[in-house]
Amino acid sequence: MLPGGTEPDPRFTLANERTFLAWIRTALAFIAAGVALEAFGGDLFHDDIRLAASLVAVVIGLIIAATSLFRWRRVESSLRHHTPLPWPALLPLLALGTALAAGVVLGLVLA
Repeated sequence: MLPGGTEPDPRFTLANERTFLAWIRTALAFIAAGVALEAFGGDLFHDDIRLAASLVAVVIGLIIAATSLFRWRRVESSLRHHTPLPWPALLPLLALGTALAAGVVLGLVLA
């Protein structure tokens, strides 16, 4: 499926797949949070704020899900060609999304 290079140790390939699945679980958590906020947050926020927060959570989840496949591919290619692993570009987005989610929860607690 992946051209070039040599077949890596199966343990590394399987670890790469587990990491991909962890990114997918994280994406699903963001999407579920956005759906839950929209479905059950009616009394907690003004409608526009609730919709914006829900959309931000869902969009972050979609971006994480979409880019995790490219991350898996780049890591697998690095393993096959014995090159340094690529920097995880998803980490800043994940940190920002988590900080935004924590801010929303903090706002709920303080309100």
